[in-house]
Amino acid sequence: MDPINPGSEEYGHDTEGEEARQGRGVPAPAATPARARVVRLVSGELLLTVNPVDGSEIEPCPPGQEPETPRPRTPEERAEAARAAAPPVPPGPVAPALPLLERQEERERLTAILGRGRSARLLGVPGSGRTTLLDAVAADCADLAPDGVVRLSGHHRTAGELLHELFAAVRHAPGQRPDRTALLDRLRDVGAVVVVDDLEFGGAALDELLAAAPECAFLLAATPDTPVPSAGAHLEEVLLAGLGRGAALKLLESAVGRTLTDEEANWAGDLWFESEGLPLRFVQAGALLRQRDRLRVTPAEFDAFGALEEAFGPTDPEAAAKAAAASFDGVADPDVELREIPLPSLGEGAAPAALLASRLSRSAQTALRFAVALGGEVPHQAHLPALVGDTHADAALGELVACGLLSPAGPRYRLAAGVLTQLLAQGYEPGAADRAHTAAQHYAWWAAHPSVTPERAAAEADALLAALTALLPGSTTAAEAAAEHRATAVLLARAAAPAFAAGLHWGAWERALRAGQEAARLTGDVAEEAYFHHELGVLAICSGNLERARAELEASIGMRGVLADKRGTVAGRRALALVADLSGEHATPAALRAEEPVSPPRGTPAARPALPGPEPVTAPLPGGSARTPAPAFPGFADTFSGFADKTPAPAAPPEPAKDGRSGLAGGILAGARRNLVAVGAGALLVAVLGTVVTLGATSGNGEDPTPQRVTSDSTATQGAPDDGTDTEETPEDAEPGETNTPTGSATPSPSGSGSASPSSSTSPGATDGSPSSSPSDDPSATTSPSETTLPTSPTSRPTTTRPPTSPKPSSSTPTTPTETPSESSSGTPSETPSPSSTTSSPADGENDPSNSASAPLGSAPTGSTATETPA
Repeated sequence: MDPINPGSEEYGHDTEGEEARQGRGVPAPAATPARARVVRLVSGELLLTVNPVDGSEIEPCPPGQEPETPRPRTPEERAEAARAAAPPVPPGPVAPALPLLERQEERERLTAILGRGRSARLLGVPGSGRTTLLDAVAADCADLAPDGVVRLSGHHRTAGELLHELFAAVRHAPGQRPDRTALLDRLRDVGAVVVVDDLEFGGAALDELLAAAPECAFLLAATPDTPVPSAGAHLEEVLLAGLGRGAALKLLESAVGRTLTDEEANWAGDLWFESEGLPLRFVQAGALLRQRDRLRVTPAEFDAFGALEEAFGPTDPEAAAKAAAASFDGVADPDVELREIPLPSLGEGAAPAALLASRLSRSAQTALRFAVALGGEVPHQAHLPALVGDTHADAALGELVACGLLSPAGPRYRLAAGVLTQLLAQGYEPGAADRAHTAAQHYAWWAAHPSVTPERAAAEADALLAALTALLPGSTTAAEAAAEHRATAVLLARAAAPAFAAGLHWGAWERALRAGQEAARLTGDVAEEAYFHHELGVLAICSGNLERARAELEASIGMRGVLADKRGTVAGRRALALVADLSGEHATPAALRAEEPVSPPRGTPAARPALPGPEPVTAPLPGGSARTPAPAFPGFADTFSGFADKTPAPAAPPEPAKDGRSGLAGGILAGARRNLVAVGAGALLVAVLGTVVTLGATSGNGEDPTPQRVTSDSTATQGAPDDGTDTEETPEDAEPGETNTPTGSATPSPSGSGSASPSSSTSPGATDGSPSSSPSDDPSATTSPSETTLPTSPTSRPTTTRPPTSPKPSSSTPTTPTETPSESSSGTPSETPSPSSTTSSPADGENDPSNSASAPLGSAPTGSTATETPA
């Protein structure tokens, strides 16, 4: 083997890419896509499946999958939960232990109030030492309640979120988030001392928190600008004031770790007057004095040319600080020469953040700039190496805590009171947008990683939401950078929202969804915006807000329908159907039922109870009530009922029959009768149309020497059909005044044949008796039949009797027939019946289709039922 020229077969240099790394001839394995983290939770009576791909699914909890009944936590489990809720011990230099000074009276009073089972409210300005006093009181009440002491953080928390966190702290219920009813029921028997720091609400919300756990004693710490409790809240308030001058100097000596000089004591007295004795100012002043001591004794004092440092390594700055402290205590060391460093000014002592930050390590300064970019939220120490770019950057958190620049907030740290304002005034804001974008990219990758549990993501929720919020306003001037930041915000919300949901931190889940929906709207990403709308709808279902859930789900379904996202649309429709089930929308309101037709077009009509509705527009069948409105055209409706529109009109609901039948049997019988009437009307219409078509087919044209029509020489006889053609039958119940006597005419009427050619209508008003040879201007007159066949009188009127539009008459108006017979062109007079021989009114004749301009001279008026029979 030649080490300089290795063979291709040995080391695989004949291939490139993945095959070269995997070996000769061995294909690279296909990259396995990361599996989506799907978590199933139970919220009340609903089963929630958190699906980060297509959207969460929610359904009623199936039988057999109900969760176990929550049980009380054991003391060991409570201790573990308390350690998880406390902020971690930061690596790096250890901060000096500080005593609790001038707080013994407040401590004993608060312990006595909680011992009596009452609740108290501790008021103090930021930096007054509220958190330190709460720690001492919680330690005194450790064995006071059966469920122990529960520490909660009210920072960015509502009353409902605090109640759920209280339930999770005292009850073991994995994968469960009870609804409001179950939550209140399970918190009634909880007996614990609940210590809430940084409370941000009051009034009715505070009353809700206190009433939900009546067996708990609450110790609430808030600032004076927090909303006050209501008048009915039984809270004893304890005001926390500043320290006295002596206690402030003693606290400063404890922070510095040595006795103060006269110059430093005078400077501390001025600082006490300026800060009104706030303990935080003296903790930070102690950090300033420690930094001053380290600056007075530097490694350069021992090795001016760096020989010792090159041989033995860098000098420990802590050892130098101890040497300086020993010299201040009166231990003279002739080998140590101290430089003269002036004391900070009074302004720097009152606002020391910028001066303290300038003397920190580079990693600590970068971490501080990230905290400023995130609005005061400090990332967890595990994220600092990736954000800062230094493997030892996690020690920067210890530096910041020791300097008093950070204060604990629940399981994390954030900038102390006033630090953010001081740093922004000193020019820490430039580049904040880019740092927030870097933090958002890191958190988007971290939250979506399979190794990150939902509980860890929920503990880091404040920093994630701060990075997400910092990207939304678009503070950057460049439009391209703003678009990139919003796209990153969408990715971060997409990755963090399912983790918050699975970690049961639903307050952060909602805020992430709101921010992600806004970012997706600004970027124009419709698919992601539809996802956020869907998740907001599912969250609203779990919260019991069905109206908001319906609005969000309908918006999501509409957007996904445009994108042809079938799986997402199906998930949205399932959730929307659940909303309909929970709101009880399947029962049709009575007002809508009254407007629906009782009898559907097909099948047997469903029986429905009688409801008040509008007046029926159809005549009732036998057995119903006889409420019949007067028809607009009675003659036309009675004669030509077969030509009525067969579209079913809305009918009145069935009423009880006279013989006592009602309900289902009466509804079915009434529907069957209406169907029979409709079938009969249709059959009658078919028969009439068949007659017209037959007459048109058998009639000849004008050149036929033997026309098949009735002339003056041959008159049709009553009731005797000729040549097998259809004639009109006399109704059985015809009145005496009605006759079927045909009327002959010298000129045959073209309308009797149903021909499509224009008819030569004869004007009845002609004085010479000759027919008019001009064709009619109305083409509809050539196709309107002049023959009708009246059906046998039915037992009741048909259901649908809406008359059609009456035919438009031609321009020639017929005159009133007289008793004088008119002479035709052949000289044979024709008999015209008197108008008194008919039973219909003149108003009926105006709408009769047989009274048209195409009717022959001497034909019967409207009420006449004369039928022309071909010879």
